[in-house]
Amino acid sequence: GGLPARPGFAWHEPAAVNYIDELVHAKLKKLRITPSAVCDDATFVRRAYLDLSGTLPTPEEVQKFVDDLSTPKRNHLIENLLQRKEFTDLWVMKWAELLQIRSRNDEFSYKAALQYYNWLQDKLGSNVPIDKVVHELITATGSTLRNPAASYYQIQRDTLKTAENTAQVFMGMRIQCAQCHNHPFDRWTMNDYYSFAAFFPQVGRKGGEDPRESIIYDRGEGEVKHLVTGKNMKPKFLGGDQPEIKSDESRRAVLAKWVASPENPYFARNLANLIWAHFMGKGIIDPVDDVRVSNPPSNPELLDKLAAQFTAYGYDFKKLVRDICLSRTYQLSPV
Repeated sequence: GGLPARPGFAWHEPAAVNYIDELVHAKLKKLRITPSAVCDDATFVRRAYLDLSGTLPTPEEVQKFVDDLSTPKRNHLIENLLQRKEFTDLWVMKWAELLQIRSRNDEFSYKAALQYYNWLQDKLGSNVPIDKVVHELITATGSTLRNPAASYYQIQRDTLKTAENTAQVFMGMRIQCAQCHNHPFDRWTMNDYYSFAAFFPQVGRKGGEDPRESIIYDRGEGEVKHLVTGKNMKPKFLGGDQPEIKSDESRRAVLAKWVASPENPYFARNLANLIWAHFMGKGIIDPVDDVRVSNPPSNPELLDKLAAQFTAYGYDFKKLVRDICLSRTYQLSPV
């Protein structure tokens, strides 16, 4: 194999806190790299505050933590930071960025953007499982002011772009290339692209009573044509099956059920990878939104396990964050 020789290398198994450490250690052992020691308290308290709350600890908080002699103090600090409003705010900001929440005057009013942002804050603040949040976004109908999740279809009104965004945000995939040719570095064909886009052409939009709102509804008609063959494409899940959709059924509802479920192998992996990248500075697949055959994960076993845990936790992302922060791997010294 192409593994480094490193003469005189001896592996001393470090204590593993959880499955993350076991899988990271297995990889390091294979690469013949000895992990650093665990970082000191002053480093840890700064790291935990920045990563979990986006703020620095005060000098008093640092002193108090360093002086605390109890063994589980790191666990307590993580718990405390996970419950803070700042933790929610940080992730609302990240999600708002992913969903491109910003007002654009006539098309998308400031009021609608603010309602959408507040909706997101409410969901994450109440720790609503992420699959439920995503399901609500994809199926949302009605007024963008009364049901802010419907703004998912107002920020982007183009059918193909909506499909591209859905694949990129919730599955980490850039399928744009397959719009005009079969993807050179990935498995996606033009058929895949247009069949996935076929979930969205029936989204209707009309003005509401308030000039700042839009009404999102299902029109029950509208098709996506293949660019080359010109034929109407039947909706098909990316990398999955072609579902049976009854004529009176909303295509988006069928898609939502699949996207945010264990049936879609990319959903949990993508979110687990996003969360990992936030805490480790780099995704196991990096960049996080470029999942493709030719960009493999650096530790596939670890990514699979994180995704499996996240699914087992019912997509409660605080639980996954806790696993990462408690691990020895997260607590390593930069030296």
